[in-house]
Amino acid sequence: MSTARPRRTPPPSGLIIVDKPADWTSHDVVGKMRGIAGTRKVGHAGTLDPMATGVLVIGVEKATRLLGHLALTEKVYEATIRLGVTTNTDDAEGEVTATTPAGHVADEDVHKGIAALTGPIMQVPPQVSAIKVNGERAYKRARAGEEVELAARPVTIHAFEVTGIRRPGVAGDAAGDVLDVVDIDATITCSSGTYIRALARDLGAALGVGGHLTALRRTRVGPYGIESARTIEELARECVILPMAGAVAAAFPRRDVTEEEARLVAHGGRLPATGLGPGPVGVFAPDGTLLALVEERGGAARPLAVFVS
Repeated sequence: MSTARPRRTPPPSGLIIVDKPADWTSHDVVGKMRGIAGTRKVGHAGTLDPMATGVLVIGVEKATRLLGHLALTEKVYEATIRLGVTTNTDDAEGEVTATTPAGHVADEDVHKGIAALTGPIMQVPPQVSAIKVNGERAYKRARAGEEVELAARPVTIHAFEVTGIRRPGVAGDAAGDVLDVVDIDATITCSSGTYIRALARDLGAALGVGGHLTALRRTRVGPYGIESARTIEELARECVILPMAGAVAAAFPRRDVTEEEARLVAHGGRLPATGLGPGPVGVFAPDGTLLALVEERGGAARPLAVFVS
């Protein structure tokens, strides 16, 4: 008698919008979602630090091929920056390396400092980051005590809006000393690759008092907002998967093609460019089926990923 277990039907391909809890890594969420969705083919678009909460876009089955493109879209965060305290990770998870009274920093100074960090800027990533240096993650070198030098990278801060400035007195050490700090609440809209904790670090440095990130919540990745995200507990009760066709139509320009063009695209062929931009562009068959993502270059639309065969 055979004891083989029946093969489990894979879930439909699509996206799951997770409201990531604090203290979970993005990898933790992927592992949990493999069990909930019932497939090993799970990935995420854009890492969130363990301290952060909010929108984490998860792809299952064929939708994992969308994730690299979704990771490049605009993101929105709600953040709290504390001036007057510097840490070795640029956020509240690190060790305090310096404290400087910040009470003299006026609101006007804060707004000027933020204005200088708005628009296209060159940003040096935090030393404790996943960026590779000579083949090794920067955070591994930093945690081994090595001074890591990372090159500045271009990012764009589309909006850096202050929503509150608070001046709490907080305990500084076991002796009961009170730190003179300034807490700034802000909503930040930025390009892919931006480190919000680096913004906190650089704002504090520009104001001469140091700074770090104390809270972070991602509220949007491309078209996917926190209002459509579900907690791990909610997904365990009902695993809501956004179909691929709808996910692509929401995130990228749409191109509808003829039956003949659909057959060509399904076999990896190129189409004439239509001026929808460098891509990605979602290509759909006459019946609404998602066929592929393409990019337009040199007068042709070249497939980036084909989803039918």
